Amino acid sequence: MGIDIEEINKKIKTVNELAQIVQDYKLGGEKVVLCHGVFDLLHPGHIRYLEAAKKEGNILVVTLTKDKYVDRGPGRPVFNERLRAESLAALRCVDFVALNEWPTAVETIQTIKPDIYAKGAEFANLKDDTGRIQKEAEAIKSIGGKIHFTEGITFSSTKLLNQHFNVYQKETEEFLRKFSKKYSSELIINKINEQKNIKVLVIGDAIIDEYHYCEPMGKSPKENLIPVKYLKKERFAGGALATANHIAGFCNNVDLITGIGNEEIDKKFILKKLKKNIKPFFIHSQKPTIKKRRFVDPSFLTKLFEVCFLDDSPISEELEKQIIKHLEGKISNYDLVIVSDYGHGFITKKIVDLLCEKAKCLAVNTQTNSANIGFNLIDKYPRADYVCLDEPESRLATRDKYGNIKEVSEKIMNLGEYKRVVITGGHRGSFINFGNNDFFKIPVFSKEIVDRIGAGDAYFSITSLCIPNNFPSDLIGFLGNSAGALAVKILGNKKSVEPEAYFKLITTLLKWE
Repeated sequence: MGIDIEEINKKIKTVNELAQIVQDYKLGGEKVVLCHGVFDLLHPGHIRYLEAAKKEGNILVVTLTKDKYVDRGPGRPVFNERLRAESLAALRCVDFVALNEWPTAVETIQTIKPDIYAKGAEFANLKDDTGRIQKEAEAIKSIGGKIHFTEGITFSSTKLLNQHFNVYQKETEEFLRKFSKKYSSELIINKINEQKNIKVLVIGDAIIDEYHYCEPMGKSPKENLIPVKYLKKERFAGGALATANHIAGFCNNVDLITGIGNEEIDKKFILKKLKKNIKPFFIHSQKPTIKKRRFVDPSFLTKLFEVCFLDDSPISEELEKQIIKHLEGKISNYDLVIVSDYGHGFITKKIVDLLCEKAKCLAVNTQTNSANIGFNLIDKYPRADYVCLDEPESRLATRDKYGNIKEVSEKIMNLGEYKRVVITGGHRGSFINFGNNDFFKIPVFSKEIVDRIGAGDAYFSITSLCIPNNFPSDLIGFLGNSAGALAVKILGNKKSVEPEAYFKLITTLLKWE
């Protein structure tokens, strides 16, 4: 007998429909059990888990994570949400299935209100890399239910997919297999968490990124131009603001020095977008707050053109003195100083000299953009503990258009007193040079790209945190590429790389044995 698709579809409901169904069953004296997960590869361990969960009640409902919330790395989910829902609904022990409306099961539990929330035995200690299981346990308790941990054989969908489904390119798979034998996800996550209490200062240009979504209408019959129909806009905190937000997810306290204009509306927007554990020191100038307005076709997020609102002349001597005075009084207190230098006039030579002379640990990124090509090169910094550039920036700085990337990285190291150099190469991965023949290439982990803007900032931010405690070069490259893999799936700087998704990705990448 074939699969009855009609019967399967009858089992698949919305979360709101499921909430009413559960309520009706509970009023009839039935006990309802909820299971939740991704179920990307339905395997015997899942079936045993679901059958064991069903035994704890009368009705078993299963909710699964939507595709857009599956943050388990490149190529995931392998099976789309509809196929995953149908696979679950085809099981005899499952009474109803719904696609979850939220990233976690917390809101689902509060909406459906099951009697029992069932999880596998591996979660019995109420610990996981993301911290979600603790929140889910609190949620089921808050609605008068209880959590139950099933016993039985366990398999890892992630491990099976990694091993048998060619999720990664060959070079990436070979690297990850070898790397996972040297480092465990638990060790790496613990090392990252140990950075929570380091004192960090971020200094650099504040930028407000604007995405104005427009629909092309076709060539104007009267003018030699392409008209577009305006749809909507979004605004993001970019530049040094984005760097600070990335850092603030992993450190308890972050200080920020940046320049903005006198527009109160821009200041309110920036304060709203900065995380609560960031302490900003704003330098107000007569120049407007930098805005980069990109006009975007929403169909494929194609950027049509960009308008920049900026005055990139150097700040006044008076403002320069304010920054220097503030730095001189505090810079020795920081374990790490991160410079996001976009070359828009905020960081002057005197400020550079002070940072290089007095920062205990200095991480620098000098960005090349359309406003400063050839004028904002890394050699303006005589020293740094860590330099992070993309390939075009490194080639401009070394005047080497075609040379081997390892040789380019060595030339960068000779431009100043630089202890560590990383060059990001987009789809080619990243190249790490810590001197003394300590050179690594880390292949790219990402497969799906939503937006490249902001990915370099994420890479630089996360890897900079590794420098004060001397993380090994290969680990820094792995962490940077992991951050980049998450960042390219984020629209611009709409949100930052967060520990929960980051730790889940690291765990996924390293599940091989």
